Amino acid sequence: MPVIRPSADLRNNYNDISEFCHDYSEPVFITKNGKGDLAVMSIEFYESLKGKLELYSILEKGLQDNCDGNVVSFTEGIENIRKEINS
Repeated sequence: MPVIRPSADLRNNYNDISEFCHDYSEPVFITKNGKGDLAVMSIEFYESLKGKLELYSILEKGLQDNCDGNVVSFTEGIENIRKEINS
């Protein structure tokens, strides 16, 4: 269940929001005039999300390369890596 707090809580209860974000590793949604405005999260949670997005992007590129036939065998791949290391 998402945690939703009014924008005034950022000013009045910052420490509570910060503690929640660190303890539960999930964002707190901040409203302004009753409407969603911000998502506040710990740096650790942000870095984790960012890492997952980067991984998904790499996996998607790999899947697209596979669909396009842009692949090599395992043996050929290892040979290419060895050539690059020895250059």
